[in-house]
Amino acid sequence: MPNPAPQHRIRRLQTVSALEIQALAELLIDCVEHGASVSFMQPLSMERALAFWRQVADAVARGERALLVADDADGIVGTVQLVLAQPENQPHRADLSKMLVLSRARRRGLGEALMQAAEQAARACGKSLLVLDTASGDAERLYARLGWRRCGMVPGYALLPNGEPCDTTYFYRQLG
Repeated sequence: MPNPAPQHRIRRLQTVSALEIQALAELLIDCVEHGASVSFMQPLSMERALAFWRQVADAVARGERALLVADDADGIVGTVQLVLAQPENQPHRADLSKMLVLSRARRRGLGEALMQAAEQAARACGKSLLVLDTASGDAERLYARLGWRRCGMVPGYALLPNGEPCDTTYFYRQLG
């Protein structure tokens, strides 16, 4: 009999503790080591990863970002952010950013659960439009399956963590 998928819970952090920053830094390093194009190059040092998450924690404390994490019995295994602070002519919009799932926890529905939780959090924050960009090929099927609409691709927009150029695809989702 196959092992059931591990149970997880998703929660929105209103403040981010030092232990959570450490776990998020480890998650980010794992994702970059496994080739995720999430703004960082290999090798990603713990110091750089910690500095990034401290900046995110400060933005969460100011109400500029919503930070959601997925936990299993061993700790944080996934995360996604909503960038809530937008120009004054775009108060209805948020950017979805840094959807990360630990390599050992992939293919278990965490990405979908994080995306759905992010959409619920966006609605709760009064947002009606979400946008995201992703390395072309990364998670595109997931986003499309969840009702996100592809609106274009920019060739060679960014670099993969190993330095190879990659295309970037943009998506949006109107929330009902």
